[in-house]
Parts: sequence; C-alpha cells; structure tokens
Amino acid sequence: MGEVVVVGRHPEDRLARPAEPLLEASFGEGELPAVRHRLEEVARDCHLTGDEAYDWVIAVNELMANAIRHGGGAGHLRVWRDDDLCCEVTDRGTGFAAGPYLRPRARPAPSPDGGLGLWIAQRMTTEMRIESGPSGTVARIRTPLPGPEQPFA
Repeated sequence: MGEVVVVGRHPEDRLARPAEPLLEASFGEGELPAVRHRLEEVARDCHLTGDEAYDWVIAVNELMANAIRHGGGAGHLRVWRDDDLCCEVTDRGTGFAAGPYLRPRARPAPSPDGGLGLWIAQRMTTEMRIESGPSGTVARIRTPLPGPEQPFA
C-alpha cells in the first residue's frame, strides 16, 4: 500500500495512466448522483453482482465526496479495467497525511470533519492507494472482477 508522498507537483504526474478508460468525468458538488448512475452502468457491464456493484459504487462515491469536501470542491474520476475494476479520483486540494488511512484500523468515530469516507472505501474494495501532497491527492481503489465462466465437466 502507498504512503503519503509530498512533492512539488501533483501526485498524478508520477502514476501510470490507464489506457482506454471505461469512464472519465470531472465532477463537482451536485453532480454525484449522475456520476453514480454512470458508475452503476460500468459495474453491470463488468458483470459485478448486485452486492459487488453496490459496494464498488459506494466506495467510489466516498472518494468523490472527499474530493469535493476536502480537495477544493471538485475532482476528476477515471475508471478502467485490467484484471480488476479500478478507479482513480484526483483533486487539487492542499493534501493530507494519507499514511494512517491506508493501514487497517477500527471504525473511526464520526466527527464534524468526517472521517468515515476513506475507511468505507477501504473496507468495500480489495486495495486502496493514496498519494497526497500540497498540490493535490490521487486515490485509487480496485475490486476483483468475476473470472470467465467455467463449463461443466
């Protein structure tokens, strides 16, 4: 899992960009319901079960909500497929110390500043990575896709 990295440029500049995104969108406050609808379509197209799709959409929504609330009021979403279904949410906020959020931990107590979003995203996916610095944050999550159907012997 990634630790916080503080650099002079946006962390996204160091990460490999996915080829051929399934979904790419900028978002701001008030636009999350429409983006969630598009995420549900991607999840169905990738053959996630209803529960898997629900968990994945909730996890992505939490990352987007964090970008709006803590990352400058807007963000950018990229979704792609490799062996898993992957999502990246970026913002241009001031960054934060991500390390504590990447280690397994007990459910945090709710606070006026939030605190549950990253915990939820981590619990509902198989991997979460965050790189954050003074010029923004990149959060990536992934969840396994179902394998090909095996014929009966």
